[in-house]
Amino acid sequence: MMKLKTINQGITLNLYFWSFMNFDPQQLNKPISSVTVKRSLTPRRRAREYALQGVYQWLVIKAAGGFADYATIAKQLGEDPGFKKAQKDLFDHLFAGVVNHYDTLESKIKEHVDRPMEELSPVEYGALLIAAFELAEDISVPFKVAINEAVELAKVFGGTDGHKYVNGVLDKLAQQLRPHEM
Repeated sequence: MMKLKTINQGITLNLYFWSFMNFDPQQLNKPISSVTVKRSLTPRRRAREYALQGVYQWLVIKAAGGFADYATIAKQLGEDPGFKKAQKDLFDHLFAGVVNHYDTLESKIKEHVDRPMEELSPVEYGALLIAAFELAEDISVPFKVAINEAVELAKVFGGTDGHKYVNGVLDKLAQQLRPHEM
């Protein structure tokens, strides 16, 4: 026999069904809160995350017609308490590299995207720029690592399926820039 109960503005729940799901209907009365997932971050991953934040800020300010100052953004990010756990030299290398080689990196990425650059999310675009910089300018980073790190950044900070797009574009870019590693 099914038990029915009405709670909160006439929502009827089948308590018999919910009992098998280990669900407490009273949870519906509680406010929704975000759950922080603990991730184990290496200093290199943290550096990439901060580099992505810097590139994101730089892109948004630039797109809005403002003066995107690398030094100001880097200083602001460096003041974040979590930045102490990041590998600072990698952050500087990636962020400065993207900013200093932006035009070249953009032209390399443009060859492999199916839409205007303005239509890309700044998060996915930032991840593409960081990986493109590593693929083009830093041979010490294996192409698979550069792609994987960018995909992970897009998964964590980007849209729902943005990481799939980033992966596809970077796969084509890696074939162009690092054919000897394929």
